[in-house]
Amino acid sequence: MTRLIVTFACLSCLVACAEPPAEAPYSASSPNLILIIGDGMDDHQITIARNYLVGNAGRLTLDDMPFRGMVQVQTVDDTNPAVPRYVGDSASGATAMATGQPTAEGRISTAAKTNEHLPTIMEMARAAGMRTGIVTTSRITDATPASFVAHMSNRYCEMPRGMVREDPIIPQDSTDCSAEFIANGGSGSIVEQIVNLDIDIYLGGGAGRFTDFIEGSDSITIRDAAVANSFRIIESGSELMGDLGQGKILGLFTDGHMPERMRGGVADFIERVNGVPQWPEAFGCEPNPAFGDTPSLAAMTRVALDRLDSHEGFLLVVESASIDKAMHYWRPCGHIGEMEQLDEAVEVSLDYAAVNRSTLVLVTADHGQTAQLLPHTSGLAPQHFAPTGRFARVRTPEDGIMGIGYASNDSPHWEDHTGVQVPLYAAGPRVDGLPHYLLQSDIFHIAATHLGLGDTWPAE
Repeated sequence: MTRLIVTFACLSCLVACAEPPAEAPYSASSPNLILIIGDGMDDHQITIARNYLVGNAGRLTLDDMPFRGMVQVQTVDDTNPAVPRYVGDSASGATAMATGQPTAEGRISTAAKTNEHLPTIMEMARAAGMRTGIVTTSRITDATPASFVAHMSNRYCEMPRGMVREDPIIPQDSTDCSAEFIANGGSGSIVEQIVNLDIDIYLGGGAGRFTDFIEGSDSITIRDAAVANSFRIIESGSELMGDLGQGKILGLFTDGHMPERMRGGVADFIERVNGVPQWPEAFGCEPNPAFGDTPSLAAMTRVALDRLDSHEGFLLVVESASIDKAMHYWRPCGHIGEMEQLDEAVEVSLDYAAVNRSTLVLVTADHGQTAQLLPHTSGLAPQHFAPTGRFARVRTPEDGIMGIGYASNDSPHWEDHTGVQVPLYAAGPRVDGLPHYLLQSDIFHIAATHLGLGDTWPAE
C-alpha cells in the first residue's frame, strides 16, 4: 500500500502542478473524467468479442489505448467486513469504484454490516460544481449506475413496492429494506432517490420503475416526481437527437433493460449418444430485431458529452450492462454485441478526449463473468470428453469456430460471476504514472485525484 500511495502522491502533484497542454481548451483546474464500465467484462469476454468483431489478428479500439493494467475486484463479508469474499457482484464492484471502500454483495454505496452511507465520487463532483451524467444500457436503477448516485442495503430495492419482497425461485431477489422507507427515516427506494437528484443527464432503460407510486401516495407516480424535480423525460432516439433545450434530462428508452444489439443461439448442455458427445451445430450472430431504433451506447455517450461539455469540468459514467446479462443467460451473441457497443462508446470518448486534453478516460469492469473461450471440440479425447456446463459453438466471420463454455453452476436460471481480476484501460493526462496493478477501490482515488477533489488517500 505504501508504494501505491507514493505513486498516487506523485500523480496528484502532476495533476495539480503541471501546466496544461497548449492545445487544451480547458484549464487544468477544470478536468473531465469518463469512466466506462463493461459489466462482467474480463479478458475472456474481450477476446471472444475481438475474434468475432475484427478477427483473430484484428484490433479493438480498446487495444490501442496507451495504458493497460489489471484490477483486483473487492468484496467483503456482510457480517465481518474484515473477511474478503472472493467473488462479488455489480453492486459491490461499482460501490468500490464509486466510493473507494469495499462493501458486501448487493449493497449500493452502503457499508457492510453498519449500512452507513458512503459518499460517492459523483456526489463529490456535483458538490464541487462539476457537471455529472450517467449512461447505461440497463435500467437506470440497476446496481452499477445506482451505486454512483444512491444508497441502499439491497440492490433489488429499486422502487417502493419492491422494498419488501419474497421470491423463493431466485433468493437473491428477496428483499427487506423496510428500515429504509422514507417513513422510517430512510432515503426511500433507489428510483425515489434518483428522481430527487441534481444530475445533468441520465440515460438508459427502466421506464417501468417509474410507474410505481411514490411512498405514501396512491396518485403521484415516480414519473410525476421526476417531472416535478425539473427533469425533462425523453423516450425515443429521435428525441435524444433533437433539441433537448436547457435543464436536466432523464432518458427512459425501454420499460426494462435495453435490448441487446445482436442475437444468435443459446448455449446448452451437450448430449451424448452411447457415451459420445454430440457437438452442437455452430451458429453465427445477426442483428437483434428487438433492438430496433433503440439508441446505441455510442449515441447516448455522444449526446451526454455534448451536454456536459463545459468549463466547470464533468464526470460521466458509461456502462455497457448486458455483456454480463447475456452471459448470465448463455447468449454468446448477446455479449459479443454488447462488447461492440462498449468499444464504440470508447471510440466516442477518445475522440472527445483528443480535442479536450484535460479529459481522462478509464475503461474497466465491475467483476468477471462465466463465459470461457474453449476448444470447439475437446483437444484431449474428442470421442469421449466434453465440457460439463452449457456450451455453444459460434461461427465467426473468418469462418472459424469458437467454443464458448458456461459452467459456474448447474442452476436452470442463470450463471454466476467469477472472481478473476479485470482490466483497466486508460488514456489522457498522466496515465503513464498509473500502477499496472490496482485494487478496485483505487479507481475512486484515480478519479478523485484527477478531478481535484482533494487528498482521498486514508491516513495510515
